[in-house]
Amino acid sequence: MWRARRAAEACKVCQSLVNARYAVRGPLPLLRLHLISRSLHHLRPLPARPRRPHLPVSCQPFSSLSHLPLRRWKLSPAKPGYQPRRHFWPARLAARLLRLRYLLLGSAVGGGYTAKKTFDQWKDMVPDLSDYKWIVPDFVWQLDEYIDFEKLSQALPDSESLARLLPDLDKLAGSFSLLKDFFSTGHTLVSEVVGASDPLLLLGTSGETAFRATDASESDRQFKKVSDKEKVEQLQEELLRTQLKYQRILERLEKENKELRKLVLQKDDKGIHHRHLKKSLIDMYSEVLDVLSDYDASYNTQDHLPRVVVVGDQSAGKTSVLEMIAQARIFPRGSGEMMTRSPVKVTLSEGPHHVALFKDSSREFDLTKEEDLAALRREIELRMRKNVKEGCTVSPETISLNVRGPGLQRMVLVDLPGVINTVTSGMAPDTKETIFSISKAYMQNPNAIILCIQDGSVDAERSIVTDLVSQMDPHGRRTIFVLTKVDLAEKNVASPSRIQQIIEGKLFPMKALGYFAVVTGKGNSSESIEAIRDYEEEFFQNSKLLKTSMLKAHQVTTRNLSLAVSDCFWKMVRESVEQQADSFKATRFNLETEWKNNFPRLRELDRNELFEKAKNEILDEVISLSQVTPKHWEEILQQMLWERVSTHVIENIYLPAAQTMNSGTFNTTVDIKLKQWTDKQLPAKAVEVAWETLQEEFSRFMTEPKGKEHDDIFDKLKQAVKEESVKRHKWNDFAEDSLRVIQHNALEDRSITDKQQWDAAIFFMEEALRGRLRDTEAVLENMVGPDWKKRWMNWMGRTQEQSIHNETKNELEKMLKCNEEHPAYLASDEITTVRKNLESRGVEVDPCLIKDTWHQVYRRHFLKTALSHCNLCRRGFYYYQRHFVDSELECNDVVLFWRIQRMLSITANTLRQQLTNTEVRRLEKNVKEVLEDFAEDSEMKVKLLTGKRVQLAEDLKKVREIQEKLDAFIDALHQEK
Repeated sequence: MWRARRAAEACKVCQSLVNARYAVRGPLPLLRLHLISRSLHHLRPLPARPRRPHLPVSCQPFSSLSHLPLRRWKLSPAKPGYQPRRHFWPARLAARLLRLRYLLLGSAVGGGYTAKKTFDQWKDMVPDLSDYKWIVPDFVWQLDEYIDFEKLSQALPDSESLARLLPDLDKLAGSFSLLKDFFSTGHTLVSEVVGASDPLLLLGTSGETAFRATDASESDRQFKKVSDKEKVEQLQEELLRTQLKYQRILERLEKENKELRKLVLQKDDKGIHHRHLKKSLIDMYSEVLDVLSDYDASYNTQDHLPRVVVVGDQSAGKTSVLEMIAQARIFPRGSGEMMTRSPVKVTLSEGPHHVALFKDSSREFDLTKEEDLAALRREIELRMRKNVKEGCTVSPETISLNVRGPGLQRMVLVDLPGVINTVTSGMAPDTKETIFSISKAYMQNPNAIILCIQDGSVDAERSIVTDLVSQMDPHGRRTIFVLTKVDLAEKNVASPSRIQQIIEGKLFPMKALGYFAVVTGKGNSSESIEAIRDYEEEFFQNSKLLKTSMLKAHQVTTRNLSLAVSDCFWKMVRESVEQQADSFKATRFNLETEWKNNFPRLRELDRNELFEKAKNEILDEVISLSQVTPKHWEEILQQMLWERVSTHVIENIYLPAAQTMNSGTFNTTVDIKLKQWTDKQLPAKAVEVAWETLQEEFSRFMTEPKGKEHDDIFDKLKQAVKEESVKRHKWNDFAEDSLRVIQHNALEDRSITDKQQWDAAIFFMEEALRGRLRDTEAVLENMVGPDWKKRWMNWMGRTQEQSIHNETKNELEKMLKCNEEHPAYLASDEITTVRKNLESRGVEVDPCLIKDTWHQVYRRHFLKTALSHCNLCRRGFYYYQRHFVDSELECNDVVLFWRIQRMLSITANTLRQQLTNTEVRRLEKNVKEVLEDFAEDSEMKVKLLTGKRVQLAEDLKKVREIQEKLDAFIDALHQEK
């Protein structure tokens, strides 16, 4: 029983092992069990011919070393009824040992394979850095070729020599600290070469400056005491050569990086976002300063944003230093004369191409081309001359210029006119004071960085700008001193220690944050920036000032200067910009409160918006002018033309012709005078009347009140637009020629076709004569004084002259009553008779007074007679049709007035057509041109749109714009951090 149970358990164990090892599912036949298991546990008799069946592929044993099947066991077949012995433990032990060997080998090989596979997966996950090999320059792998360490070690003295030469080891360690740091880590040497790129080198304590050179005089005194001075000098020269080698290496690296930046910035889709952010940041800050310059041109306390202010004496090299920083010769130049006549704000930023453009222009100047550089210099000079007003030499108006290029340091610089000591001929008397006021206005900004330029080739005692800078920044917390023309100074100055005193800040009374020495060329205006930079490097490499440790490496070259100025500029920006933003927020709140209290129901329209509103109103009024009806035009033209020519028609045509004796002479005289009038005066007079009519209608539309919607703030602008448009308008010259033909044909026509036209001519004649009669009676009344009714009613009296005129008038009227057909002129005997009659009554008169009185008396008599004759001609149309045959009535004067009336009607119609078809459109075009010109002229808008409301709206707009730009700039600045 226990054997059967044991065999069953063994079968289960074997089956589970085989299933787990050979991935066999389902019950396993007995013949498929391992031979040893079958021989040990299964006691039933085997068949007569036992055969070991062929195992399937899925159940064949395998090894981790190979995929070949293991060698099968070769056992002799058991006989029937055979029962094995129980001494089986050696076989079992051997089988287990063999199995353990294979397990260990399989585990080792499998683990190695798994580790290799994991390593390959990790390797595939690592990014391919082969595309970034260009980041590491080639000279890094060749650094040992540039530094001869073996030669340097040989130049160093041994320990015994050093101990003998320099017994004081503590002082020796202080003197050679720089050499020790160079050989230990190399960091100090690189920082010395890079210079002012570390802002900590600029910022020192309040009592000392960070850019001062180490005190080499004490070391020199120590070296003089020793006997082996030559070895120490050789060591210093070797160290200087090593520094210069590093300098050249860094210059080469900078040049390569500049080219790489240019290539990277040109790839818009693969560009470096950090560089793009820097470029946008300085542009945003420059826009803030541009808006501030428009809002607050004097840079008073409302504007405390940082900017680099470049000041110096005239011809000290300010512009040359600025050009070296901008890496382009962009400013006008002259030998000894004043070239900078107004402040120039230069915004430096990084970009793929070296270009320059003005704030108010879209033209880009390629700074790599000489013709573009020349054009840029001419444009700057023209803008300076334009800013300078008549009678002045300099101007406070700022010219804004943006310069972009690879490798440029981001900053905003302002080049000011050079400070002068004497006003020469050709300058305005107040030039010196104006330059001082402009410089002080920029330097009194507590956050402005003052770049003080001093000419090193002249005596320090002649400097003017240093006193001015020391007044504005007495503690030197925001001043950087730059000594130019050091090459000339080294040649001309007898004592080189004087240059060292200037750089150490011991010679001038002013204090500074940092001191620099630069060379800006040989004085040739045609030198390129590359040539100047090479000359500067060559000079400082061979200069005794560096060899004798009077100057440090980080205190020379304009490249180190630009790095230091840029770091100071951005440090100042980060410290002050948020405070300025808060200041403008408070200013905005105050302005908005003032607007609500003074103009609660009006929109906040600035000057440009008000101009656009006025422009739309003016254009609407001009359009309304084209909508005037033809009837209205003709009525106005006819009325104004008759008022202009009526005097000539009555005095020079009608009255002379009426003095003739018959109708034939009357018509001949009228035709001749009308022809002369038409050829010479009438067309020009008609065009003049039409032009005045157009002006009056245009003025009426422009000045007509619009009720409650009328805004008197536009009155001055509308008046100026009207006057300028009228001044520019010229009538068509061909109008007179065509009008002359039309008028001549109209006056030659004498055929009145119907009774209605006849009655209209009589009415026109009566109106004209009555008007003249009223004028004549008014003249007579003024001549003779009031009549008895007015004297009694109004308590008025006559003067002695009026009394004489009255007596003369009465005498002349008696003569007219005797002869009502008296001619228009008095004869000499008639004048004598009148004078004697008046003298007989005690009235002394002059013959001229008699003639003047007679003219008015006869004129009134003639007009009354003509009016009575006109009344008789009302029934004369029938006789006119019969040409006044067999009739004593002659109405030729009615025909004359009909001809005049018809000519007026035809002329008015012709002028109306020309007005509506041509002149109104031309006037509308002139108005649009005037408005466009005014829109571009900011001074004109300031002159025509004035008042507290306009100024308050302007301030509100500017302050809001400044605040918005400042907020955007601060956000970008925080993102860059």
